Amino acid sequence: MMIPQIQPTDLKRILDAGQPVVLLDVRQPDEHAFCALPGSVLIPLGELAARVEEVQPGDAPVVVYCHHGVRSLSGAAILRGAGIEAMSLAGGIDRWTLTVDPSVPRY
Repeated sequence: MMIPQIQPTDLKRILDAGQPVVLLDVRQPDEHAFCALPGSVLIPLGELAARVEEVQPGDAPVVVYCHHGVRSLSGAAILRGAGIEAMSLAGGIDRWTLTVDPSVPRY
């Protein structure tokens, strides 16, 4: 299954335009506490399949992210398997820091 990806700069344009988007962080709680995209919801990847009903996107796209973009591909696949349109943030929060917002700490 091909999982669509969104580049950090494209996500920034969507957020700057005030368009609705669900940001789903599939990292671990300690990673989320260290740095996270504002307004994101944390559901660790290992819990996502059991908690998929908590993702209520309405008409908003779901962007799944992690550290480098690997776990988010799996997370988006889980959501898509449950009938939720989801995409992965290419390069994860690390690429977000490098290309969009250098104030977000890297680890």
